[in-house]
Amino acid sequence: MQTVRIRLRKPHRVLTFRCSDIPLQRNDPCIVRTDQGLEYGVCVVASEPCAQEVAERYQLEVVRKAGDEDKKTLEQLLTDEAKARAICAERIAEKRLPMNLVDAEYTFDHNKVVFYFTADERVDFRELVRDLAHTLKARIELRHIQVRDQAMMVGGIGECGRVLCCRTWLREFMPISMKMAKRQNLSLNPEKISGQCGRLMCCLSYENNQYEDKKKKAPLSPAAPEESAEENMRDDEEIELEEVLANDLDSREEGRAEGAAAEDRAVASVPPVGAPGGRSRRRRKRRRKQGQGGAEAAPPGASP
Repeated sequence: MQTVRIRLRKPHRVLTFRCSDIPLQRNDPCIVRTDQGLEYGVCVVASEPCAQEVAERYQLEVVRKAGDEDKKTLEQLLTDEAKARAICAERIAEKRLPMNLVDAEYTFDHNKVVFYFTADERVDFRELVRDLAHTLKARIELRHIQVRDQAMMVGGIGECGRVLCCRTWLREFMPISMKMAKRQNLSLNPEKISGQCGRLMCCLSYENNQYEDKKKKAPLSPAAPEESAEENMRDDEEIELEEVLANDLDSREEGRAEGAAAEDRAVASVPPVGAPGGRSRRRRKRRRKQGQGGAEAAPPGASP
């Protein structure tokens, strides 16, 4: 058993199909069976072998490769879809229904036509369905889609200059918020961060997780992330030892400076020889010595 990835014609969905003995290569047209009936599709990923248990998970299957008759049928379908879209738009305008027609799609067997539309509110289109069924002679289905689905079906060019992601490869729409734009330091102007659909651009979510990682705490040694914890501790101890030695040298220099300043103050406090304060002090000492010597030299019993 084999599986293959095929892109359907509308609305450009990529689904997985089972294919038994039908080898398909990339860009090969084929006819597949879906819930809506037969559909025309193009192979995106070539057929690959898989286990029987895995193949049973997929209910859709490939019917055949598209031949010349199938290509003619596809051309006729495109013409009929254009006519059906014009008729439906005319009926909507006549009935003044608050809805915007986007596209029309015929099934490959031409038994059913699906109309895609957008609307802000609920629309009572029962009378419109009866009118279209009577005019087109087919089963009618009106499907309400969102504006992002409209952009996926219509297509266009984004601000990056490339085809819209939803038109080419994006399969599912992710929830987008203004927090993503704030986290990436982008302009909060809605005109600059909105896509063709009028909603926030889907590409805002592509790098969102990377900006969250940058807010985390950086490692201790970003230049060498492979450095062990022991080496980091050894470096911290060496830095502390150098700080202690530097503080010891500074304290020694401060002590020497304070000692020199004290000696300078002591020298400055001694009066120089010949200063008035020094002469009077010597005179007082000389007088005390003379008084003591005179008292010792006097004979006993002499009058003073």
